[in-house]
Amino acid sequence: MANINDKLADILRPTVEGMGFELWGIEFRHQGRHSTLVVYIDKEDGITIDDCSDVSRQVSAVLDVEDVITYAYDLEVSSPGMDRLIFTLDQMKQFIGCDMNVELNMPVDNCRKFKGCLESVADTVLTFKLKGETSLEVLYSNVKKARLVPVF
Repeated sequence: MANINDKLADILRPTVEGMGFELWGIEFRHQGRHSTLVVYIDKEDGITIDDCSDVSRQVSAVLDVEDVITYAYDLEVSSPGMDRLIFTLDQMKQFIGCDMNVELNMPVDNCRKFKGCLESVADTVLTFKLKGETSLEVLYSNVKKARLVPVF
């Protein structure tokens, strides 16, 4: 069964891609009476405020028609940024050799949150190099959140 983020992605992807952008990911934060839907868009030459505004108008119209979220929420359209969240295994593969902050659903080797360099992706197994010479293998399905560490 698909979660709300997957349902929203399926509904919004044609609109976002039809406008010439990549739907990088969707994050729905339900926090009591205040909920926020964040739609991350990307394109090769970067995202502008006007891009976010244009996509926001179109996405808002689609969401009004589809009525997937039946209660009040705020809509944000954003670039993934330099410290982008990673939403898919394919996105993970794009950032082999990059440092990431990772949070796991279940600890591996007594480690639940860590910073490491993604060394490899083999099927659904991610290998991170931690401080020193330590490596940590993690199933992609165990990753709760992964975010790139920006390089300036």
